[in-house]
Amino acid sequence: DDPRSLALACVAFAVFCALSSAMYLVNDLIDRVEDRHHPLKSQRPIAAGTLPPMTAALGAAALGIMGLAVAFWLLPVFGAFSLGFVALLGAYSYLLKHIVIVDVLTISTGFVLRAVAGAVAIAVPISQWLLVCTLLLALFLGLSKRRQELALLGPVATDHRRILAEYSPQLLDQLIAIVSAATLVSYAFY
Repeated sequence: DDPRSLALACVAFAVFCALSSAMYLVNDLIDRVEDRHHPLKSQRPIAAGTLPPMTAALGAAALGIMGLAVAFWLLPVFGAFSLGFVALLGAYSYLLKHIVIVDVLTISTGFVLRAVAGAVAIAVPISQWLLVCTLLLALFLGLSKRRQELALLGPVATDHRRILAEYSPQLLDQLIAIVSAATLVSYAFY
């Protein structure tokens, strides 16, 4: 019921929408050649050729610069978290997505940074349980996505994403079971 906090939360939400969009564009630019061979990702605008790479790059730059500028204008510490988010997802796009387990942990950490930045933007303490639950739920979704990719692509999975060679359905099933149980226990305690 605090109008100022609501306004700050809306601005913070818009900032992270812009930054996330910028980083999705960067990742799609980097992966465009591989995505052209994927049954679903081949329909994405950059991979399909309907969005020229230069236009996507300019859009990513504009969204990133605008998002970071607003973030630092809103609150310097919020800007620092926003910059950390961009740096993390940039590292993911160029390097970390090629390291087994680290790829999924990086994505999950991005969701935790979003939650922390939201709390920072409106100057409220954040529950450690919220952080744990956010991390575990994002891990569950990331691992499930890897499992779905393996099932969808079958023997050509590694042609699309090399890191999938490091995962097996059995490993992913075990990790998903562990993370699911941990997520349920965490939510129950929370």
